[in-house]
Formats: sequence, C-alpha cells, structure tokens
Amino acid sequence: MSLGDKFGSKLVLRSLRWRRLSRSELRNLLVGLAFISPWLIGFLCFTLYPMLASLYYSFTDFKILESPRWVGLDNYIQMFGDPLFWKSLTNTLYLTFIGTPVAVAVALGIALLLNTKGMRGIGVFRTIFFLPVIFPVVAASILWLWLLNPPYGLVNQLLGCVGIHGPGWFYDAAWAKNGIVLMTVWGAGDVIIIYLGALQGVSRSLYEAAEIDGAGRWTRFWNVTVPMISPAILFNLITQGIAAFQSFTQAYVVSAGTSNSGSAAAIGGTQNSLLFYGLNLYNNAFRYFHMGYASALGWFLLVLILFATFGLFRLSRGRVYYEGEE
Repeated sequence: MSLGDKFGSKLVLRSLRWRRLSRSELRNLLVGLAFISPWLIGFLCFTLYPMLASLYYSFTDFKILESPRWVGLDNYIQMFGDPLFWKSLTNTLYLTFIGTPVAVAVALGIALLLNTKGMRGIGVFRTIFFLPVIFPVVAASILWLWLLNPPYGLVNQLLGCVGIHGPGWFYDAAWAKNGIVLMTVWGAGDVIIIYLGALQGVSRSLYEAAEIDGAGRWTRFWNVTVPMISPAILFNLITQGIAAFQSFTQAYVVSAGTSNSGSAAAIGGTQNSLLFYGLNLYNNAFRYFHMGYASALGWFLLVLILFATFGLFRLSRGRVYYEGEE
C-alpha cells in the first residue's frame, strides 16, 4: 500500500468516526441503551463506584464512622510490615500453588475414568461427582468438620481400621491447610465436567493413528490427550487459581467451628493456619473496621491475581494447542 493510500484510508476512518448519527441511528442507540440501562445502573452503582471508592480509601485512614483521612502510602507500608499479612499470604499461596494443581490433576483423572466407553451406570457416577458443586458451601464445611474430626471423624476412623493414626486435621496447624485442600478436591465437580467436554471432543482418529504407530496407553495420553485438552487444562488452572486466591467461606466456617472458646477472636484457625488472605481482609474490614487498610489489602490482591494470571498465560505459550491456529 502506498503512502497516499494509507493517508486516504486514515481520512476515511476519521470521517466515519466523527460522522454525525442520523435520526434513526440515534433512536436505535437510545433504545439499546434503555434496554441495557438496568445492567448499566447496577454496574455503575454496585461495581464501578465501590471499586473507585475502595481505591481512594486505600490511601486513607477510614474507620466507617469517621471521615476518611488521607495518609498516602501508609496503608501499603503497614501491610508489608504486618506479620498477619505475610501469614495470610503464605497460607493463600500454599492453597493456590499446592491445592489447585492437586485438585485439577485429580479432576482430570476422574474425568478420564468417567469418559470410559461402555461402562454401566456411567451417568450415575457423573451425577455423584457433580453433586458437591451444588452443595451449599457452609453446609459442606460443617460436614467436613465432622468427617475430619480427629477422635470421632469418619476419615480417621477408617484410617484407624488399617492401622494408621489419623492426623489432627483442622485442629493441627501442620494439617489444617491440607484439610482445605481435601475439601477443594472434593468440590471440583465443575472441573470434571469441563474436562469431560474436552475429552469427548478429541477425535478418535488421533488415537487410532497413534495405536497404528505402536504408541502405548501412557504415550497416547501424553502426546494426544493432553495437547488436545490443553485449553481446558489452562482454563481450569486459571479459574481455580483465582478462586483459591479469594478463598474465604470454608476457612471462616472451619476456623470458627474449631474454636475452643467459640469467640470471634479465634477466627483464623490454630496458630492462624487457616488465616487466608480473604479472611484477613474480612477481619480488618468488618471486625476491626480498618476500611482503609482493608481496601489496600484488596487492591494488592487484585494486582497479585493479575500478575499470577499473566504469568500463567506466558508460561502456557507454545504449550497450549488451539485447533483453529495454524
């Protein structure tokens, strides 16, 4: 394309961009805006405004009943000097980088089993594995409090039948986070369904070609199945990782249920082993009413999630296969 053609195309685009709308186009635009106005109002009032307000409050000393007082970066400086911040961040990173890959891997294994052709009652098993997704989180947490109770829980009772002394689970700081990981694996039914959809989209001809070349079961899985479902793996890692960064309800219910005194001051589990980032943010915002500091915690979490997601996308380059790409 010559220089004159480029200049001419830019003029055309600019004229189209600033062209006045006709009366019918303007009417259609207003009608469209009227139809989406409930969503627009909800977004502006309940999403955009709270986000911008929290960004402002993160630079203030705000205790709800008092007017916010500008303190600049003091909240962020206080954050990095707060031992509870580092404890909550460590717990959250453990759940994200240990619990999420375990849950995603176990879900993939279950999906491979549920994708077996000719198995009787396969629909019943698929339903059973999906049921935890629709189970209320609070009720599920209370159920797991009983299942993982050290002296009376079903899990330790079964371990005792084979001669294994069960751990303290939520009552032991070394095992509390592993109990949350176990709950995460149990509730990964939506991940299983996504994997099932991806597995059923893999062409049978690819497996047949691999079998003709003498590929074994593991070779077919690693060189055919994994590349073909790699977009689903990446999607599940990202969504489950973001959910792990924001983990709150399970830790809140479990830590309150394991409190000997039953007081709110004990929320966070034994030795703060269940003090995840979301729970620490909740404590500062709604128990101590340090809204400015809590807003700073929230914005730091947003930046942390963005960096983690971006890093995962960068690591996935050249490793994720999209069928439409050349």
